[in-house]
Amino acid sequence: MRVLAVDFGGKRIGIAVGESDPRVVSPRQNIDASGTLAKDAEAIKAVFEREQAHAVVVGLPQDEHGETKMARVCRKLGECLTALGMEVNYVDESLTSAEAERDMTEAGLKGSERRKRADGEAACRILERFFDEDE
Repeated sequence: MRVLAVDFGGKRIGIAVGESDPRVVSPRQNIDASGTLAKDAEAIKAVFEREQAHAVVVGLPQDEHGETKMARVCRKLGECLTALGMEVNYVDESLTSAEAERDMTEAGLKGSERRKRADGEAACRILERFFDEDE
């Protein structure tokens, strides 16, 4: 199954695409957030269609108390995506950005390259978690 992952942020939306079998994930170019969930959902739908995905997984930020305010925003984005006809799933995205940063640092990427790739790499971690939960 081909799945699109979304790491939603106020400035940038990280995107990754993966196949569940064989299990392969890769980042895609970030989407600049528009400030409007409906417009962002339309931009995500365009990538969804171009990538011929079957489902979307949206990362939900959580802290020690559960879902954060941003998680509620991400759920609203998911509702917009569902309204556009996409199957939407959610996964805890806690520490995905930190994991991506660590992995890119270990790979020797310079700071400027890490900043450019961070959102897409975090989306890859979201997708990997989704596939792990689905096993």
